[in-house]
Amino acid sequence: QVTLVESGGGLVQAGGSLRLSCVASGRTFDIQGMGWFRQAPGMVREFITSITWNDWSGSSTYYADSVKGRFTISRDSAKNTMYLEMSDLKPEDTAVYYCVASKDFMSQYDYWGRGTQVTVSS
Repeated sequence: QVTLVESGGGLVQAGGSLRLSCVASGRTFDIQGMGWFRQAPGMVREFITSITWNDWSGSSTYYADSVKGRFTISRDSAKNTMYLEMSDLKPEDTAVYYCVASKDFMSQYDYWGRGTQVTVSS
């Protein structure tokens, strides 16, 4: 079992920046990918970015078009922590942001965090 805990959400003005963190604990050696989803009120949960890794090709990242160029995902393996650097935030980025971990390179989502609220004011 893996537990994911997000932090770093808050209220920010449009154009501002935030950094979210997701700390993984438990059987973290099973994880081969992590990512972020978000869900705005009344909307479906939306995939925004992921990072996968293996011993022979390093890590790979992927971004949804809605955040490409503004958000950056990264990972500190020594700390079992994933980060989401968000810049040039827009009111439409307002949502609860969820951390997800996968045992199969993000082909499936095995573990979820409880989410952290990000609110962007105009």
